Amino acid sequence: MTQFDLTDDQLQIQEMARKFTADAITPFAAEWDEKHIFPRDTIREAAELGFGSIYVSEESGGIGLGRLDAALIFEAMAYGCPSTSAFISIHNMASWMIDRFGSAAVKEKYLPSMIPMQRMGSYCLTEPSSGSDAAALKTKAVLDGNHYIVSGSKAFISGGGENEIYVTMVRTGEEGPKGISCLVIEKDMPGVSFGAQEKKLGWHSQPTAQVNFDEVRVPVENRVGAEGEGFRIAMMGLDGGRLNIGACSLGGAQRCLDEAVRYTKERKQFGQPIADFQAIQFMLADMETELEAARYLLYVAAAKVTANAPDKTRFAAMAKRLATDTGSSVVDRALQLHGGYGYLMDYPVERFWRDLRVHSILEGTNQIMRVIVSRDLLRQ
Repeated sequence: MTQFDLTDDQLQIQEMARKFTADAITPFAAEWDEKHIFPRDTIREAAELGFGSIYVSEESGGIGLGRLDAALIFEAMAYGCPSTSAFISIHNMASWMIDRFGSAAVKEKYLPSMIPMQRMGSYCLTEPSSGSDAAALKTKAVLDGNHYIVSGSKAFISGGGENEIYVTMVRTGEEGPKGISCLVIEKDMPGVSFGAQEKKLGWHSQPTAQVNFDEVRVPVENRVGAEGEGFRIAMMGLDGGRLNIGACSLGGAQRCLDEAVRYTKERKQFGQPIADFQAIQFMLADMETELEAARYLLYVAAAKVTANAPDKTRFAAMAKRLATDTGSSVVDRALQLHGGYGYLMDYPVERFWRDLRVHSILEGTNQIMRVIVSRDLLRQ
């Protein structure tokens, strides 16, 4: 064993996630995609293995693992369905934020039902007019006695309309990041409503909708952290979220690389398997090399986030950028290697091509990842 190998515990976690994926996700993922099925029961089966609270502390009822362990789980599940794996990762981000920054009261109120995913959580930062400029958000929360009155809208929310819990960034003070706080808002609170389900290129196995707040009364005890800490909490959540979405890209790309290897060995042209042609071999070699490079950068970044290293945010941004760009590139080449068949829904590659495309947009676009990295370099 070298210092770069996974530990025995990590290998066991990885194998458990792979077995769950092979049994409960992969055989059904194409139907979920085609029919836009939200596999709530399968997601709850994942939670029975602890996958709804991967880095929620053991004291709060979670399994208290590190970010590398989480990456291994999401990578394994994305091998079957990146959309479903990403959905579970977002729930993990929401539940971790409550556990890490919430009061005893808010933890007790929500975590017992979120850990088994009886109630599922969304992360609400993006708004119709604030995407990359997240600190410009306009959703307002005005203090009124022991409640906040919340008004505004959130856009592109995974779980929107289906999930029961929305961990929401709101403006309680001045303009900019220092005026933002974090509240837990429930689906059934009066004044909460949802837009129509978005019609998306991919991620068909999870609901996505706008979330609207019309003078919603939210108890002050539902605040996560102190007033003005919401943006910092949101960004710390995104360090982990970027690792998770990168891991989903790795898992999806690995599946497509495996499919391409299998297909090129079976497909014959000019009297021989196309895998015998050096041009095909070189494509496969490049795909494997780039995927492994992205994988190990992401694993290093995950270890840094777990250790709270001073350069964790830069490494999370680098890893997310590389893993999602590489993932999409590998899947695109896998589709090319399948020729016309790769364009058909009879083969899984086109689904992964559609699902992975959004990974370079969400959790911070890959252009914003470059901003984060360059700012950190120039600050030194």
